[in-house]
Amino acid sequence: MTETAGQGRRSFRPPVYLDNAATSFPKPPCVIRAVREAMELYGGNPGRGSHRLALRAAEEVYACREAAARFFGLPQHPENVIFTLNTTHALNIAIKGLMRPGDRAVCSDMEHNAVFRVLHKGASEGRWTYDVFQTLTTVPGRTDAMLLSALEHRLEPGTRMLICAHASNICPAAVPLEAVGRLCHERGILFVVDAAQSAGVLDIDMEKMHIDALCVPGHKGLMGPMGVGMLLLGPDVRPDTLCEGGNGLDSLSGEMGEDTPERYEPGTLALPAIAGLRAGIDYLSAVTPQAVLEKETALGVRARDALMGLPGVHVAVPHLDGSTVLFTVDGMDSEQAAARLGGCRESICVRPGYHCAALAHRTLGTPEGGAVRASFGWFNTTADADLLVGRVREMLKA
Repeated sequence: MTETAGQGRRSFRPPVYLDNAATSFPKPPCVIRAVREAMELYGGNPGRGSHRLALRAAEEVYACREAAARFFGLPQHPENVIFTLNTTHALNIAIKGLMRPGDRAVCSDMEHNAVFRVLHKGASEGRWTYDVFQTLTTVPGRTDAMLLSALEHRLEPGTRMLICAHASNICPAAVPLEAVGRLCHERGILFVVDAAQSAGVLDIDMEKMHIDALCVPGHKGLMGPMGVGMLLLGPDVRPDTLCEGGNGLDSLSGEMGEDTPERYEPGTLALPAIAGLRAGIDYLSAVTPQAVLEKETALGVRARDALMGLPGVHVAVPHLDGSTVLFTVDGMDSEQAAARLGGCRESICVRPGYHCAALAHRTLGTPEGGAVRASFGWFNTTADADLLVGRVREMLKA
């Protein structure tokens, strides 16, 4: 791509995208094609009519439910795949819909504000109480047994729910879901999982891991478009509704009804985004999450190790391997560092600040102003990792 004649000619270089923890980019061609076809070929309102286009749209929506149910270990219950706006929406339904007045919840010290703010608001209004358990993320020798011991000390009698981020959005920290889920199951505690950073990368099997409510985005590791997420419910889990309205069933009644998924899906669904999400799940099933994990981790480790070799650069939790690298640069705050990385000709897209993760940043002890996050995705290359390191090196010399 070049500028028009008369303005001078120069080559256009697309930015190096290292913000995949916020949303994956670019999307696979099959995802883009699926979105376009939904809008061009069968864009009726699913579940809101018996004409051909509405029925075709409903088929696509159900096919996505089936694909998601298989992918996350819920193959016998595609009707328990609830489409939401995003992970935050799903978490709000799960937490507010399952917690009762006077209940107690526990979450980890690495939670996103999508969990922390929901719990904080309910507690400040006197609806429930909550506590935080230590994941020991900053301890180089941490074992799963140590984490489980720290968790057990917080699971006091009366605890109704544990909400846990499977993987952090600011560093490579992760929680052993199967062991945590087994502990919750043994104690009769509801297990709600925030899989915003792990869905599509780390294996998740709801039945095997005793997950009662799984909250996932469509636009991150699953490689779908923005505008759709999912809440997957265990067979016997029925939260109260967060939002009411038309759902295509029993329209003369003032009640939402008990049938899933309609009970939780008032209003028109995001059909093009759902079609793209289905294509993303199919794509991932073919390339496999394991392949994604290995490639993304290798890129993150490459960048981390090289950054650690630069004087004046400080990498958080360097003992952890993963696709996300959190770092600070001496002499500049995170906003300045990110602006300099993004302002050069070969622009590098990273994210500074606190990343909507107050608890996690407190746990890691990041300085005032937060830190720079570089997060690698499936379509990044070793050249991208090396360019990041090279640009930081240049910044230190400036």
